[in-house]
Amino acid sequence: MIYQDTVESEVIVHKPWFVGSIFAVVFTLVFVLNLAGTAVVELMRPIIGDQLQGGLSDRFVISFIIAFLFCLNLVLIGYARLKVQIGIVWFQLLVLFLAFFDSFELSMPFIWKHLPYLVTQGVVTTIYVSAISLIFASIIAVVGAISKLSSNGFAYGIASFYTSFFRGLPALMQIYLIYLGLPQLGIVIDAVPAGVLALSLCYGAYMTEIFRSGIASIDRGQWEASRAMGFGFGLSMRKIVLPQALPVTIPPMGNMFISMVKDSSLVSVLGVWELSFLARTIGQPTFHVLEMLLSASLIYWILTILLELLQSRIELHYNKSKVK
Repeated sequence: MIYQDTVESEVIVHKPWFVGSIFAVVFTLVFVLNLAGTAVVELMRPIIGDQLQGGLSDRFVISFIIAFLFCLNLVLIGYARLKVQIGIVWFQLLVLFLAFFDSFELSMPFIWKHLPYLVTQGVVTTIYVSAISLIFASIIAVVGAISKLSSNGFAYGIASFYTSFFRGLPALMQIYLIYLGLPQLGIVIDAVPAGVLALSLCYGAYMTEIFRSGIASIDRGQWEASRAMGFGFGLSMRKIVLPQALPVTIPPMGNMFISMVKDSSLVSVLGVWELSFLARTIGQPTFHVLEMLLSASLIYWILTILLELLQSRIELHYNKSKVK
């Protein structure tokens, strides 16, 4: 398998159209980087030194070097296996991102000092709010999906109005309406329950359509067979329909949870001590807001990567079950 991958890569690299494309990329990058002006010179100054003047000749030479290295990297990567190619590209992009952040002249001691508190307090609160919201949103979504699939006009009308309203308003607006609007009706709730309620209603509307499509994908004969066996509606849903619809809904559900983790930052407007709120609160007194915001951004990214891995494992499990 390794030999086959290598041979295929060599064939691709030595095709005339591929070589021609490499030259086209080189000259395109040279042209684009020259348009960037002095930014190209500043990009290479840490490597080459202060002797660069930023003139047209310097820009052209540096642009050509960057373009040539980029295309050489592209050709050499083509000889590796697919997983190795992906790993190399990820590593190179990560190095470029770190170099980009390093140009901000961040205070690393300040970051390392407050990073544990961001993780222990901010991440825990973020995951807590997101997980509780996901549970309630799933319950709402199942009820809404069943209502939209029913022939009862009253149930369908309520479910369709709910999905239309909460999918039509921004999540931040919903948070404000619930936190500031409910007290007008005599219902006063704290910031965390208000944020959980807002996220649950918001994402429940989107997930309603996910569950509706998943349930609708089950063959009608499954319902008829369950009724012939004497199963009621609830037992049919719990034992037959939902277990079969679950694999269909896992990918979009995973995407919803990832989005919910990021959108949980919106509850910071209510003073909830989640990741974004703590990042701003810690950084503002000492004017290190950028350090804390970048740290919070990297933590969000790591959380989403972990959730993507978890989602892929769950999908793989159901795919194996389906094969069996």
